[in-house]
Order: sequence, then C-alpha cells, then structure tokens
Amino acid sequence: MRTPTLGPEQRAEALARMAERELDVLVVGGGVVGAGIALDAATRGLSTGIVEARDWASGTSSRSSKLIHGGLRYLEMLDFALVREALKERGLLLQRLAPHLVRPVPFLYPLEHRGWERLYAGTGVAMYDAMSVSSGHGRGLPTHRHLSRRHALRVAPCLRKDALVGALQYYDAQMDDARYVTTLVRTAVSYGAEAANRARVVGFLREGERVVGAEVEDLEQGGRFEVRAKQVVNATGVWTDDTQGLIAERGQFHVKASKGIHLVVPRDRINSTTGLILRTEKSVLFVIPWGRHWIIGTTDTSWELDKAHPAASSADIDYLLDHVNSVLAVPLTRDDVEGVYAGLRPLLAGESDATSKLSREHTVAHPVPGLVVIAGGKYTTYRVMAKDAVDEAVHGLDHRVAECCTEDVPLAGAEGYPAMWNARARIAARNGLHVARVEHLLGRYGSLADELLELIAEDPKLGEPLPAADDYLKAEIVYACTHEGARHLDDVLTRRTRISIETFDRGTRSARECAELMAGVLGWTADQVDREVAHYEKRVEAERESQRQPDDLTADAARLGAEDIVPL
Repeated sequence: MRTPTLGPEQRAEALARMAERELDVLVVGGGVVGAGIALDAATRGLSTGIVEARDWASGTSSRSSKLIHGGLRYLEMLDFALVREALKERGLLLQRLAPHLVRPVPFLYPLEHRGWERLYAGTGVAMYDAMSVSSGHGRGLPTHRHLSRRHALRVAPCLRKDALVGALQYYDAQMDDARYVTTLVRTAVSYGAEAANRARVVGFLREGERVVGAEVEDLEQGGRFEVRAKQVVNATGVWTDDTQGLIAERGQFHVKASKGIHLVVPRDRINSTTGLILRTEKSVLFVIPWGRHWIIGTTDTSWELDKAHPAASSADIDYLLDHVNSVLAVPLTRDDVEGVYAGLRPLLAGESDATSKLSREHTVAHPVPGLVVIAGGKYTTYRVMAKDAVDEAVHGLDHRVAECCTEDVPLAGAEGYPAMWNARARIAARNGLHVARVEHLLGRYGSLADELLELIAEDPKLGEPLPAADDYLKAEIVYACTHEGARHLDDVLTRRTRISIETFDRGTRSARECAELMAGVLGWTADQVDREVAHYEKRVEAERESQRQPDDLTADAARLGAEDIVPL
C-alpha cells in the first residue's frame, strides 16, 4: 500500500471532505496522542478526521528528550504498572511498529558510592530488564552490565576520575519525536483518515447538551466551516483546559504545564561512546547521543506563561551546564551550545487534594455527551492512550466497532525497511550516493526513502547536501512540502529537519535556500520567500534574546517579540 502524501492539494481536499459529511470521530490536536488516536480510530473502520491549529507536533511532541523508555525513576517511585506498560510499548516500537524510527541507545550511570549504591541501582536496573523481557517484547535490547571505574572510563573518557567509583550501563531507545508524529499522521491517512494542519477549532457545535462537531478555521486559505462528528476527542495536551473552555464546561481534571529545556552540543565536545544518566537534586539528567551531537536535558519547573513558545532562560541553561559539568573532565561552556529548545509536559492535576496527582499517567473523561477528553501520559505510551480514548468514544456510537488493532499496524516506512537496510550499499551505488547518505535517509524515512530517491532521480541537484547544514539533502526540504505537510519555513527547519538546533547559526544560513526550494512546491512569490526568511530570522533572534534573560518572566517577554508566521 503506497503511503499517501500530505501536500497542499491533499490538505485542501481533506478539509473539503471533512465539511461534506458527518464523521464518526473528529480528533482535535496534532501531537503524538492526537495522531495516535486518528490511526487507532481509522484502523477500526471509523470515518476519522484530525485537525491541528499549527503544525504537526508543533507543541510538546517535538520538544521532548526524544526517548522511548520505561522510566527508571518511576520504578524507584514503585510505579511498576506504568513502567511495565511503557517497556512493552518500547519493545513493540523497536521490533514491530517502527524499527526504522526507533533505535536502541546505551546509557551509563556513574556510581558515586561503594557497596550499597551498586546493589541498590543494580537491583533496579535488573528489574527494568526483567520487566522488559517479561512483556514479551524486550529481547531486542542488550541487558545491563556492571562496570569497574577503569572500564567505565574506557567507555566514557569524558568523565572525571573522581566523579565515579564504578558504573552501570543499560539500554533504552530513542527517536526523532516530530518525525515520528508526521509518520503517524501519514499512516492514519493511509487507512482513510482525513488530516489537516493549520486548521484551528474555534468552537464546538452543540445540540442541547451534546457536542456534535466543531467549527474549524482554515488558517492558510481563510474561511470557517463546520465539521460534524458523532464523537469529538480533545487531545490538545497542555492546551486541554483552553479547549475545554470553548464549551464552558468545568473539567473533571486540570492540566498543569511543566517546562523542560534541552541543550544541543557537538559530538566532539563530549568524548564518550555511550549516553549518560545522572542524578540531580530534583530528578535525573540525560546526556543523549544524537547523530553528530549530544542532547542534554532536562529541567522540570512549573510554567504558567505562553504555551505556544515556552522560553529557556539563562538560569535554565546554567542549571544544565552546572550539573553536567560536575562529572565532565573538560567542562562545557555557553560557546559549546549549538541549540536550545524548551517544551511543556502536560501533567494532571485533580480538582481537589483527594484526586490530585501530578504524574505521567493519563486520564480519559467524557464530560458531556459527544466529547471525550484525554490528558497526561508520556510519549512512550501514546498508543495505549489512543486506545483508551477511542474505547471511550466508541461508547457514544450507535454501532459495533472493532477492537483496537494498532499493536499489529506498522507505521509507514516500516514494511521493507530491514531488507532495504541490508541492501543499503547497493542502493547507494545505484543512486550515486555515499552509503552514509542512504543510511541517513533510511533512518529517517525507512522504506519511504524510495520516494526521496525518486525525487533525486528526477532532479539530481536534489541529491546535493545543504551547504550550511550538510547532514540534510535538498530533496528532504522538497519532500517535507510535497509529502509531509510542511507549510512554512519554520516547519521544515524546526520539525521536518532539526537544522534549527543542530547548527550554531540556528538555521539562519540555510533559511533562504530552503525557502527557495519550498517556493517551487508551495507556489510562493519572491515576496513570500522574503517574508518567510525574515520571520524565521526574527524568531531565532527572539529565542537567543530570551536565553540571555535571567528568569522565566523576562525570557517569555523576549520570546514573544517574534510573532508566528500565521498568527492564531
């Protein structure tokens, strides 16, 4: 089955079809949970639509630590059910659902105390591995191992000798979170879902007490229209309370935002063959391998300011640098930081002390007939959240609906991926590319890499790397617009690629060339190209300015100095 495209024409057609007929399910919110719900509903045979006010994964789902993990710290909290559930999902993603997008990553945990700490931490990691295997999907990862200090320093020479007496090494998994969401949306569309980004819900349709659809504004072409649906699912994450406010109904729970920031530094700044996990006074700190870079994060602080663009302050950056430098033989400085990004976790808060539990667990509610609300949770368990939300929605339908089957539905690009990976040298030779380029494409698109190779065959210039961001080919910029729903320069530089955090210039040197490549697909004029580039440059400068500010309030004010290219 050929995966459909998410180009401009397909978006317009999807909006038109959603307005023409009543859907079984309309999903509001295009993060990982909303996209997962759309796929779950579509694969049960339900007529499904999904709308997103900005870009796919533009909120929390593009700003995570990019880990698929069970959560060792939840094991320490004795939350065994959550860890077991997450480890099962991790195994499914690695082995069956998305082997092209999710891959193993090793972590080293330095031990500071002799005797008791090795026993304590070793027992926890052993339980982690055992729970993974017992889930039936954990055999694809190596098991943990105990290391002496000498062995640990061979694996991670970056560590100060006095920072550890030994270490444990274990495995989790990682992915590109924004790319994963885009692939989820395309997979849902391949099973019949209608999908449109830059389409904002401005109100809900009511018949008496019942919600029967939503009024949607097309932020690209203009105009408003009604989308009628038997069940509407609110999957808007940290915006859950705002979306609920459109129907003036008091929810059964509230969602609080917790800010987490991450730094990106070049790979050569930290001499290690493994990721690191460190304890802090508040939580844990990860140093995560990321191609030719490292991701360092994260923080965990309350955030009550602008949700669309959470800002990293100077204090946030210093916090991460101070903690990672406490174990590094060669400390990092501000000059080593290529990129900074901040995201918001949607944490549940109950109506009263009795029901309040700020956690990563999720909750599904049916506050009024026709409307399902889902909130909380963590990226790794998005598929379980989607299943629970659709199970709840099904109660409001007047016909029998099949059970969830997404445990057996590989994402677009998974089918044929192992065979293509094995043949990567031959594919590279046939297409005149270096094998490393083909590996890069397979690791981002899986078997859908064939579609990029077709673009290159039609226009060999698209096989050239971007001069100022040479990890990426020009074909990937065009493909983001023709196949993946990118509508603006920010979509491409920030989410379809990671140029905005992987280069010291934050993507400004690539902006004009990328905009000109996009113009041919999206029909931009020279003035529109100039506008897109100017907006992106202003956004980068606003982010840099916010990162020079001492606290959240001043950082937020500085970040808001650059408006969205499509104001909400």
